[in-house]
Amino acid sequence: MGDMASSKNSMKKILEIRSEMGILEILIYNTMYGHETIEFNSFITKLISKNEDLYKVYDLIKIFRSSWEFRDRARRYLFLIEDLRLLFSIPKLQSATPSNIHKLEVFIDFLLEVVAKSDWSGTYLQGQNQNFQTDLKLLIAYLGDRPSQAIELLDETNSVFTDIEALVNQVGSFLYSVFFTGYPVYLIEIDPSLSDLLEKFEILNTKIEKHCTTVSKIQTDMPTKTVVVSLFIVDSLLDDLKDLMNNKADTIVEVKDQFKTIYEELLYLRTFLKDIDLPQQHQGFQELVIRIRDIAYEVEYIVINSFAPVRYLILRLSHFMEKIKRIRRALEEMVQRMEKIKRIRMALEEMMQSYDTGVLQVEKYPSEQVSLQAANPPFLEDIVVGFKDEAMKIIGQLIGAPKHLQILSIYGMPGLGKTTLAKMLYNDPNIDLHFDKCAWCVVSQKYQRRNILIDILRTVSDLSGDRILNMEEENLAEELYKSLKEKRYFIIMDDIWNIDVWNDLKRYFPDDSCGSRILFTTRLRDVGLQASPQCVLNELPFLSEVECWDLLQWKVFQKEHCPPQLIDIGKQIATNCHGLPLAVVLIAAVLANMEKKESFWQEVVSLSSHISDGNNKVMDILELSYKHLPVHLRPCFLYFGVFQEDAEIPVRKLITLWIAEGLIEKQELKRLEDVAYDYLMDLIGRSLVFIAKRKSDGRVKACNMHDLLHEMCLKIAEQENFLKVIQE
Repeated sequence: MGDMASSKNSMKKILEIRSEMGILEILIYNTMYGHETIEFNSFITKLISKNEDLYKVYDLIKIFRSSWEFRDRARRYLFLIEDLRLLFSIPKLQSATPSNIHKLEVFIDFLLEVVAKSDWSGTYLQGQNQNFQTDLKLLIAYLGDRPSQAIELLDETNSVFTDIEALVNQVGSFLYSVFFTGYPVYLIEIDPSLSDLLEKFEILNTKIEKHCTTVSKIQTDMPTKTVVVSLFIVDSLLDDLKDLMNNKADTIVEVKDQFKTIYEELLYLRTFLKDIDLPQQHQGFQELVIRIRDIAYEVEYIVINSFAPVRYLILRLSHFMEKIKRIRRALEEMVQRMEKIKRIRMALEEMMQSYDTGVLQVEKYPSEQVSLQAANPPFLEDIVVGFKDEAMKIIGQLIGAPKHLQILSIYGMPGLGKTTLAKMLYNDPNIDLHFDKCAWCVVSQKYQRRNILIDILRTVSDLSGDRILNMEEENLAEELYKSLKEKRYFIIMDDIWNIDVWNDLKRYFPDDSCGSRILFTTRLRDVGLQASPQCVLNELPFLSEVECWDLLQWKVFQKEHCPPQLIDIGKQIATNCHGLPLAVVLIAAVLANMEKKESFWQEVVSLSSHISDGNNKVMDILELSYKHLPVHLRPCFLYFGVFQEDAEIPVRKLITLWIAEGLIEKQELKRLEDVAYDYLMDLIGRSLVFIAKRKSDGRVKACNMHDLLHEMCLKIAEQENFLKVIQE
């Protein structure tokens, strides 16, 4: 394509010379009239290569015309004309690959430029210039309309592509003849070929229309394979359509009704999706959302970006309407099915609750569930490395002022040891002496209110375990309140994912100004603040390299010393754990179960350097945070994959890119930049992104991402077809 671009630049210069001076036309006319062979190649080529001013070209031509050497120099001109013949054709491209489609688009765009610069007034071609441009624009619109070229109909798509290629080559040949032999006297002979071309255009356009209609029908239920969906493209498209209808109605007179219908249908779907009561992870729901996004991209290309001729607009708008109607029906049917299932489920629950024997209540909390919930009692099994200073600080917060009930939070990314530190606190003798009652419960993503009440009550109440298990949930809550009343208590709620559990249980924790404390462990910074604006926040830091090595040694050798020959390689393994305690523990487990030989440990160096590869526990834990992200934050998180590992990312740059990519939802009375900043702070609050620098006013100036999270980001982004990393 580089040669074509170079030839196109040369062609532009000649077009400019012709249009402004008319000199080359006179030369050709004189040559044809005298039946002589004029060569003017080197002269023109030399002028073009030197980028001479057009008026200088004009002056030089006049000088050479008056010189008796003019004839010898002018003969070379025809060689240049023959060279330019190649510019008006494109080599056979074989099939409709993306690369070949692009080449054909560039060639047609060049032909459009030639037609646009040609003056056919006063000739048999007068009035056909606009028809030519319209037909060529329709071909470009079709070639750029990727959804209209289905892989499932590859033979038919290739057939249309081949026909387009053949026809535009004929157009190129025709334009070459008109342009370089094109004095009015010769246009009478060209007219029949023009009629033939226009007839072929009509046949090809009909074939394209039929093909597009077929493709539109087979693609209805075939959304793009990705679960990373941003519907903000729909919002952007709705704004553009509204602007067209309100401010540029004169440009869409022939299709204004279709525009209005599509706008109303898309607005309905967008509103419907905001109000729908379906889980975002529901597979059928995800597929429909993807289809809505894809149709928005199609409409945007045809209506906003392609400047497609009216004929192609009318065709594709009708296809879009059919797709949108099918999506709407499918979405409404899905909601009806889900509501029916919900009604059946509620009826079954009411039926179960109608039994008052108490047996069914016990079934809700079987012994297996009790053992699972309490399978990891808070006994300190490990010497905790790197948490001593943090533990002392939090112990001071727990046993010091104030007297009122206070909430504390330990937050940070998964694998940092939040639960381990909480266990360390729970088992500290100072805590045991200071509080009257201590209890531990695990919340997790899908918490069960009854289970949590039982977990706490079994520790703080004098009732037997069997009696607690047989109590109604309402009685459990009442008993918990009584057990904690006028007592100084310390409750740890481990692994809280949202504020719902606290809102559900807070009324059962009395505040008698005894100095009681409730400690959350969570990945999300905002959970503590949502529970109480006075919440004491404790962000858990990464381990240093020294702390990683200390932890690795202890986990592998316990009270023994590391052999000298393993110290250097062991430190390298510890460094590769990136300050993440969970990674250290997992690697240590591998080392502890193999011979203490350097050759074996060398193999682990490679494993530890790629600890987030494959289906291991670290990646599973990290991915859980991603899967819990709201839909609107997922593409923003995955977008960090475009930055280099360990890069310090300016917030202004990041926000600009997010907005440009259409990842930020428009909200009333808020600038897109402010919404994007809120998204970033949400990701920071979830410990998925970290603050690198702050401004003088405290706002975040730059951010970064931990190595393991960056690797996870790239892995998921490629799996979900969000981005593709090309290795240099």
